[in-house]
Amino acid sequence: MTEEIKQAARRQLAVDGAPNLSLRAVARDLGVVSSAIYRYFASRDELLTALIIDAYDSLGQATELAEAAADRTDLLGRWYAACYGIRNWALVHPHEYALIYGSPVPGYAAPPDTVGPATRPTVVLGRILHDGVAAGVLRAEPGEWLDPEVHAEVAGVAEAMGAGVPTTVMARGLIAWTEVFGAVSFELFGRLNNVIDNREAWFTHQIQAMARLVGLHP
Repeated sequence: MTEEIKQAARRQLAVDGAPNLSLRAVARDLGVVSSAIYRYFASRDELLTALIIDAYDSLGQATELAEAAADRTDLLGRWYAACYGIRNWALVHPHEYALIYGSPVPGYAAPPDTVGPATRPTVVLGRILHDGVAAGVLRAEPGEWLDPEVHAEVAGVAEAMGAGVPTTVMARGLIAWTEVFGAVSFELFGRLNNVIDNREAWFTHQIQAMARLVGLHP
């Protein structure tokens, strides 16, 4: 029943969007009284949290499996695989992608238990950066500099997700990661309409450019 409720909620997301998610509408979809739904989810926000965690975990798993299939010594191949894992998942699950990377739902505050699932793709990035540093491929470049406040924050990220990764390398990685999700969002939310027709070729060009920024070369 829990899975049936979530499936009905996902159908509603596709039609009405996350801000309009309603337990009563879910109940109508399933042909039950609304009180039956409340036995499984105490509120709209509790159901929304379950959908968000499922979406993050599904995206995280897709990213992990795609990256794991690449040769461990091919850092650039692993980067491409992870990026395409994200894009491919988003194209198959556009409404769930919009739920976790679209506009925030008014009045909803995500609880701490969404944080772990949300970081799964980022952990993949951290692993690639860590292995690149260990192999001597990625390194801090002479003259690279970060604002002290930025340095302190990125250093915390580097310690949590890529121990041993120089802060400037992690900063490059985070910029690239942000750009990857921006590229997916632009494609998925129609920002490339009447601009770019060959979306796959354009995405490939973007992730190649971001790989060069990070320091990954063929």
